This record gives sequence, C-alpha cells and structure tokens, in this order.
Amino acid sequence: MKNKIPNVHPGEILSEEFLKPMEITPYRLAKETRIPATRVSDIINGKRGISADTALRFSKFFGNSVDFWMGIQDEFEIREQREKLGKELAKIRNYKDVVSA
Repeated sequence: MKNKIPNVHPGEILSEEFLKPMEITPYRLAKETRIPATRVSDIINGKRGISADTALRFSKFFGNSVDFWMGIQDEFEIREQREKLGKELAKIRNYKDVVSA
C-alpha cells in the first residue's frame, strides 16, 4: 500500500496558512482584494480554483508572488489529472521509442 500525500486544494492552503494565522476573515479578504465574497468562499471550500486574476490580487494583498498562487493551483490540477489519467498516460510511448521503432 502506498503512503500517498493528499492533494491539498489551494483553498485549504489559503485558509490554513494565511487567513487563520493572520486572523483575516474570508469577507475581509474579499473586501480588501475586491474579489466577490462568493469567489473567496468557493476557493476556500474547494469548489473553485485560483485564477490569474485572483492570484494577482492575493499576491498584492499578502505580499508574495503571483507564481506562488499559480504554482499551488497548477500543482493541484496536475496531481488531479495525473490520478485521473494514470492508466491512459501509461499507454503513451516516449518519442524516442516511437522513432526508433
């Protein structure tokens, strides 16, 4: 049995690593970043990802990079797709194997 590291949604990182320690409510984040409160709520609840627009606003507010926010979103999506497409991806041959055949 594999010990698999869970795929953590960016909204959980936002909530646990930023909002809770900084004592910022989702409503306050929405207000300060001029993002609709429903979007912030959906991100925190794992119903929505972080778009480039949202990443720009979060990076400005929290003082970190856009690449951080886009990176955690990309990593989440890649892991989701890798899990979903695992068997199909295993059937794809490498370019070098194709041209040498």
